[in-house]
Order: sequence, then structure tokens, then C-alpha cells
Amino acid sequence: MMRRVQSVTSIAPRWWTQKRWWVAIMLCAVTMIGYIDRLALSVAAPLIRSEFGFTNEQYGFITAAFLVTYAAGQLLLGPLIDRFGSKRSLSLAVFWWSVAAALHAFARGVWGFFAARAMLGITEAINFPAAYKVVAEWFPRAERSMASGFITAGTGLGAIVAPPLIALIIGIFDGLHARGWSPAQGWQAAFIVPAALGLIWVWLWNRHFKLPEADPTLGAEERALILADRPAESVAPPTSTGSMGEELRGYFGRLGYWFSYRQTWGLALSRFTGDGAFYFLAFWIPNYLADERGFGLAQIAWAAAIPFIFADLGSLAGGYAGQRLIKSGLSVDTSRKAMIWVGALMAPLALPAVYVDSALLAVLCMGLGIFGIQVKSASLFTVPADVFPPAAVGTVWGASGAAGSFAAAMSQPVIGWTIDHYSYEPVFVAVASMHIASALCVMLLVRKIEPITQRN
Repeated sequence: MMRRVQSVTSIAPRWWTQKRWWVAIMLCAVTMIGYIDRLALSVAAPLIRSEFGFTNEQYGFITAAFLVTYAAGQLLLGPLIDRFGSKRSLSLAVFWWSVAAALHAFARGVWGFFAARAMLGITEAINFPAAYKVVAEWFPRAERSMASGFITAGTGLGAIVAPPLIALIIGIFDGLHARGWSPAQGWQAAFIVPAALGLIWVWLWNRHFKLPEADPTLGAEERALILADRPAESVAPPTSTGSMGEELRGYFGRLGYWFSYRQTWGLALSRFTGDGAFYFLAFWIPNYLADERGFGLAQIAWAAAIPFIFADLGSLAGGYAGQRLIKSGLSVDTSRKAMIWVGALMAPLALPAVYVDSALLAVLCMGLGIFGIQVKSASLFTVPADVFPPAAVGTVWGASGAAGSFAAAMSQPVIGWTIDHYSYEPVFVAVASMHIASALCVMLLVRKIEPITQRN
């Protein structure tokens, strides 16, 4: 069988003829859409803060709402993704997060924005656990870091597209509103217009996605390649087939089962210590550029996108390098950990941004730091699929993602308070150290990245 699989790989080099890579593009697209929806607030924040008189601490409170419910959703919804499947889960999630994104336009104060962010957080929480479940379903082990890179690239693409797109929408609709041709102000349209992208994606996903076992458009050779590398399900606990209530009652038992493995703790602690750095850069760069560098909306439109061009390159470079290391003969364990450390040691390159005089150099420093973060993420985010059986990937990924989001949520008001009372410098210093601590958690607790065969 292995000779057969190797021959299939060698005779099918054109990725556009292989459906699994179109699945990866769909996952990249939905991640990009989700990031446009969530980052619309950060791009429009200088205008919203001016209109409503929000302090940095209040803005941090609003951004924390997203992360708290995002974390809770990742933790609680993971088993439901495993139960109901990736297709249905993603369809419902994207529909409702599009509704939540549009509701931001009708907020009239701190609590209105808080409620809209909370709804957006819990609905977007399904995206990553479900997407990485699709990776486990559709990709052989050697290609998962590359497929993971497509997904994490969606975060960078969304962050690249969001600043100029949101600025353009604001400019157009402010002009229309001033002439009395639109009831919506620019900042309101910034939430309503991008929400439509999610509804288009839902239609395409429902029309074209199936599991590889049941997809009639999938070639026999590609199906054999995918299914030959499926990990065994032998260690998975029994899955309930009863009612929703029975499923929810059994949830904590199943979660406890997977937390009996130190690998789960390693992944959760790695996300807990590291995720706050990315969310600081994602949510606060426009504010930093406006507050510290004196940038207006037009300047933010291009400058805030630059670090996330680096992020996208980091996602793809990290995924590609991890795949090449495995194909060169290195073990999955060695290649994943090597890339995790390369990225972790690059993340502190963001620190000089707060000290340099040049605004452009500061933006480039943040770009190098987030490049490293995404190099690390491309390998770290695929570890649940490397270690756990497919039926558990959504649960474990959701639990570890929840740990990261809870930590990031707790940090948001603290970041705002620190900026209001001191400066951005202590925040950048903290961000510089987070991913080294995150990598250490993986090294110490996930001692060997391989499929679970027995309790450790």
C-alpha cells in the first residue's frame, strides 16, 4: 500500500487537479472572511472611540467580550463539531457570525458593542476546530502542516484585506451619508458590507463539500492517498449517539478523558501562554499607529496591513518548510518541533517596534514578529491531528484554543489599562516572551508527536 501511495504522490504534482487542495482553499477563504469580520472593529476603532468617547480600557473591555465567548465556544462546541460533522457545523457558524458582524452597526455604547462582540466570538469559535477536523479528514499526515498553513494564511489574508477594505467602505459610505444618500455612517457600513461575504461562502460550502469517502468527484487515486494515512481510532472513548441532552451530559466525561493525556495539557498550556501575543497585534495595531505614530485612517489602511503580509508569508513558509522536512526523512516529531522553535525565537523581533523612531521600521518589526508567530502556528496547530484520532480532534483543538482565548481575553482590559496609565512599552516586552514560553510547554509535555497508542 505504501508503494502505491508513493506512486500516487509522484504522478499527481499539479495541486489544482487534486480536490483536497481546493478544500484547503475553501478553509483559507472562510478563515479570511472571519478575520475581516472580527478586525473591522479594530480598523474602525479610532473613529468609534472618537464618536462614543471610549477609553483604551473600555476598548479593551469590548475586545475581551469577543475572546471570552470565543474561548467558551471553543471549549463547549468542540464535541458538537465531532458529533455533527464539519460541514453542518461550519455552515451554521458562518451564517450566524455574519449576522453578529452586521449587528455591530446598531450598537450605541459599550454594552451594545460588548453584546455584538460576544455573539461574534461564540459563533466564530467553531471555525478553527472544524477546519482542523477537515484537515484530519482530507489530508495525509505529511501534508497536514501545509494544509494547516492554508488555514492560518487565512488569518493573515483577512488582516491584510481588512484595513484597506474597511477604510474604503468607511470613505465611500461617509461620503454617501454626508449627501443624504445612505442612512448608514461609514463605520456602520464597515460591519454590514463584509457580513455578506460569509453568506456567499455558506452557499458554496453547502453545494460542494463532502467527506472524501462519499465525494463522487474525488479520483480513486487521491481517495486512496487520503484514506491510507488515517490514524487508528482505537483509543477513542465511546461516542454518544443519543439526544442533544445526552451528548451534552457526556461532554465533561469525554473532555476529562482527553485531559488524562499530558499531550492535551501541553497543547492547552502552549496556547494559554502564546495566543495573547497574536491578539494584541491583531486588535491593537491600528490604535497603536493612531495613538503613538499619529496615523490617520488612510495611513492605517496600508500600514496595518503590512504586518499581516508577513503573517501570511509566515503561515505558508512554516507549512511548506514543515512538509519538506517530513518528506526529507525527518520524523513528524522532529520537524514539527523544529518549526515551532524557529517561529518562537523569531516572535521577539516585534519588540524593537516600540523603541525605533521610524514608523515604517516599527511596522516592519511587528511584521517580523508576527511572521515568526505564524511559522510556529502552522506546525503547532496541526499537532492535535498528529496525536489524536479524528473523532477527538475537534474536542482537543477546541479545548486548547479555549485556553489561549481565555488568556487573551484576560489580557485585553489589562492592556488597555496599561496603555492609559503607562505606555505601550510594557505590553511589547510581555509579547516578546510569550511564544518562547509556549514552545517550552510543547517540549516538556508533548514529548513525542505521534499518534496515541496507550496512556502515558
